[in-house]
Formats: sequence, structure tokens, C-alpha cells
Amino acid sequence: MANRLATALGIEVPFIQGPMSWLTNAEFVAAVSNAGGLGILGPNAGQTEIIRDALGTAEHMRQEIRKVKKLTTKPFAVTLIGGQGGVTSDFTLKILDVVIEEEVPIALVNTVGAMTDGSYGIEPTLLAPLKANGIKLVVRSWQPSIKDALAVQAQGADVYVATGFDEGGTLPEKTIGSFSLIPMIADAIDMPLALAGGVADSRGVRAALALGADGVYVGTRLIPTFENSAHPKVKQLIVDSTAEDLKIFRTAPAYYRSLPTNVREQMVANDNNLSKQEAWATNAALMQGGSGMRLGMLEGDFDAGFVSVGTGISMIHKIQSVAEVVAELMADFK
Repeated sequence: MANRLATALGIEVPFIQGPMSWLTNAEFVAAVSNAGGLGILGPNAGQTEIIRDALGTAEHMRQEIRKVKKLTTKPFAVTLIGGQGGVTSDFTLKILDVVIEEEVPIALVNTVGAMTDGSYGIEPTLLAPLKANGIKLVVRSWQPSIKDALAVQAQGADVYVATGFDEGGTLPEKTIGSFSLIPMIADAIDMPLALAGGVADSRGVRAALALGADGVYVGTRLIPTFENSAHPKVKQLIVDSTAEDLKIFRTAPAYYRSLPTNVREQMVANDNNLSKQEAWATNAALMQGGSGMRLGMLEGDFDAGFVSVGTGISMIHKIQSVAEVVAELMADFK
């Protein structure tokens, strides 16, 4: 079954793996690519502790890239996080250098939506070198919109990812559900489009395609897999839970959601009892930057950490291999 997203990225099926911050490494990413999808190394791929200098982070990424190449000959990607108003962090610029030097075929560029100068799309400091080196671009905005999608299309990106409010991780400011967002974006652009947020079985894939998507971008569904580096407690918690167990709390830039942990209950209480700005600040401190997710999801510490997942957990009933998950979701493309 021909598919323009798969064709654009040179992959077998229209399945893009979400980078999930701490929960990717070379073995996991290669498993996704070998199953026919696009595996993506996340910002902290292969790390177990925070690396606080840009060069050290980039060199760690270089080693993960080289490991992926030993495990698969198929396309994969590396995540680059954009900044406000064209101001890219030194961490991202150092990883960009490694992506170019190691000849990574595809980059996932996370953008911020409207930048401080009012523009949208990929910031020039990332766009120019990526295009100059022939690297394919999958673009996912933390604040998806028609304006953002049109800007990305005009910049010549290969795939746009529309992220609905059903996702895990950093939630958009606008509370538009995935299956309301996707037709809105699909009607506005004419480029390959993937849906992120809430897709966890073949029914979700079919619904996404029926509403105008060309493929799916999947994170939560891949956490309870043998190859994923999440703590076993987290994998079992996902299997044993449904969307009814999730709660949302405010924190910068807008919201997060989490399964039950002690720190989640504190953050939900703050959201209920404090002003919006106070809740954002207090919860940001409790999240400890990226450490809260690392503690909760990588180490299984449910006292100090949290477990952020999407609403699709209701359709996850067992721990499987990556290949089994991709095959199940891509049943119509095999």
C-alpha cells in the first residue's frame, strides 16, 4: 500500500517513533527502524544521568548514533530542539554538528510555535545547515497550528507532525484533541502529515488516516516494550492503567499529565489551590527540569518522579516487542 509519508522518509510503513526524552537508546531506536518505521534518538538518548555540558551531551549522542548504525542499515533520526526567536541553545547546536558529521539521514526538529519575533516554523540557525546537508526534516511543534504548519511547508520540510492534546509529555497550550486537530491541519496543507497523541492500536491509525493524516507518531504505546529503557514498574503501571487514571496539572509551558505518583498528587493539588502563575512555578520546581521524568520513568521512583503518558494507554494490555507493536499498528500496510 503506497503511502507518501513512508515514501518521503524512505521507510517501509508510515510509523514515526516519538523521541520520549530519556526513554530512547540505540537498541530501541534500531528496533523501530528494523520493524519498518522511523526510530528517533531523543534528546537524552542512552543517558542515565544528566550531562550538564553541551559538548559532553553531543559526544554522547555521537556514540549512540554510531551504535544505531551497527544495529540497522535503515533510516533513523536524531532530535533537535528549537529555541525562541531563532536563539538556539548551545546544546542543540553541538548536536546539530554531530548530526551533520555523522551523516544522520533525518532530523526531528521540535519547534515552539510562534517565536518571539512573531514568525513560525524552523529557526534559520537550524534550517539552513540541515537543508545544505540534504538532511530530511520531520517537524513537530510544541504548539501546533495552521500558521505553523503552513510555515513549515513553505520551508520545504518533508513531514509535519500535528500533536493533539491526547499526547504524553509536554502538552500544547490549546486543548484541541488529536482527532479534532488532524483534519484542521490536513485541510490547510499539502505535505505528508503525521498525527501524534492517543494512537495506540490499529483503530487509531485508521481513524487518523480517515481524518487526513498520512501516518502516525507514537510514543506511549512503545514504552511497555522489551527494548524500551523505561523501568519495569513503569511498563507494568501503563499496562494496568487506563486513561481514567491520568490527571493533568499546570506547568511551563502549559500542562503535563501523569499516572499516579506522590509528586503528581502534589502538583495536581497545587494546580487546584494556587493561582495559575504560582502553580506553574511551584510545579516546575517539583519537576526538577528533566530530572522528574528521569526519576519517574527511567528509575521507577514514584516518590520524587512522575510518569507522563498519553490517553492511548487504555488500549495497552501487555508488554510486547517493538516489532510486534509496529506490526499491530501497521496491519493495513503489511
